[in-house]
Amino acid sequence: MKNILRLLFFFILITSCEDHLNINDNPNTPVNVDKSFVLTAAQGSLATGLGGQLANLGGFLAQYHTQSPSASQYLSIDTYNMNIDFSDRLWNELWAGCLNDLNYVLTKSDEEGDTGSFLIASLVRAYTLQVLTDLYGDIPYSEALLGSENITPKVDFGGDIYTGLISEIDAALAKYNGNPVASTVGTQDAIYSANMSDWVKFANTLKLKLYIRMSYTSQANASAVMALMTEDNFISSDAKFALYENAQNKANPFYDVQIDRLGDVNNIASNSLLTFLDNNIDPRIGAIYRLNDETPGVYRGIDQGDRGSYASEVASNFSRPNITATTPVYFMTVAESNFLQAEALIRYSNGTGAKSKYDAGVINSFATYGVSGAQALIGAGGAYEYVADPDIETALRQVMIQKWVSLANINNIEGFFESNRVQYPETVTIGNEDYTMGNMVVSVSSVLTGDQTPNTIFYPDTETSKNPSINQKSSLTEKVWWDQK
Repeated sequence: MKNILRLLFFFILITSCEDHLNINDNPNTPVNVDKSFVLTAAQGSLATGLGGQLANLGGFLAQYHTQSPSASQYLSIDTYNMNIDFSDRLWNELWAGCLNDLNYVLTKSDEEGDTGSFLIASLVRAYTLQVLTDLYGDIPYSEALLGSENITPKVDFGGDIYTGLISEIDAALAKYNGNPVASTVGTQDAIYSANMSDWVKFANTLKLKLYIRMSYTSQANASAVMALMTEDNFISSDAKFALYENAQNKANPFYDVQIDRLGDVNNIASNSLLTFLDNNIDPRIGAIYRLNDETPGVYRGIDQGDRGSYASEVASNFSRPNITATTPVYFMTVAESNFLQAEALIRYSNGTGAKSKYDAGVINSFATYGVSGAQALIGAGGAYEYVADPDIETALRQVMIQKWVSLANINNIEGFFESNRVQYPETVTIGNEDYTMGNMVVSVSSVLTGDQTPNTIFYPDTETSKNPSINQKSSLTEKVWWDQK
């Protein structure tokens, strides 16, 4: 494990310190290095972005946490005032680090006839690009990562990127199924240890996620969704990166920065989620939040952005994210897969079988958090009992509220994407909320007008200044292509 970590952080070091590069520069790509080490580095780079800056950003926007009154490090997020240099480092981490490394793995795997490793790298690439286009909207895709062949790639429409990603996944699956060579990377694959059965399941689950994301658009594809449901070959274990140690630079990226380096002074519980869990006597509350230090045995948060009402208090007076040095970064969980399947059945099969998938989603969410008690909540008369309804949106809301909960400290940015897509939990102005049923509120300190909230973030200025093909957005309220409800 320690040798893997040393190699991992060596490659992250040489691939993520590229703030001066655009997405086509790659002078640090290793030459003639075993592709297995580079795959670990790529997965680690993705985990750094997903579990670090995106966990922080998503936690604010999905209202899992809010800014402490005694600090102001992330006030720009809580006030919806992120600027054009907000995501410079994240963009470079994912493009110049993760995606460039994956290109190397893909090339070497193709040269060696290693169809298993080619499939793994293709799926991590598709997942990374999905996160990027969900966050930014239109991004370079068809002309990206071509090096000196094209240093100013155009941006592609997000819907075309989704179509392309599904085609990439299908092509990689066909390549593997036509010549099923087991991956040679072994345990250097930090997610599934090169278990190809697990990766095929991941491919199907990722495709389902992409199709479901398109559900409110003209690209919705019921037949493709139901073909996947009929095949019924989705992930049976969480896809997670867990190569973390209780040591600086080797810990979970959120813990390493927010808790260890910055002193645990910024992120405190948002009442949007905390009160929902508390009022529904949900034992996941203790897995998601720590008790506050001021009043033993009590969970305490504030309304999103309402730091001004608690000006004399410090972060330790409130509950804070329960993330440790060794907490894994989750790419997809079995619970998320279950909720995707429940939504598919509600939308495209009159809800037949949706209750079973919903129940499984709640049960597997509890399992991921390591707590028990799901059955009491989903059983007859329980707070989370699934009630079938012929109205798609009424039935769907139950699923999406539980999905929102299940992503807290697991995949915060996915919680933001999904609340954007389906508008559940509903966002209301402060004073009109019902936290027990599941609501978010417009941040009390918002700089936006009315009930507006962010739907995206600005392209990084490090990229727009170098690539004239990327036109900066006019506002954080611009919607990504699938946000059409």
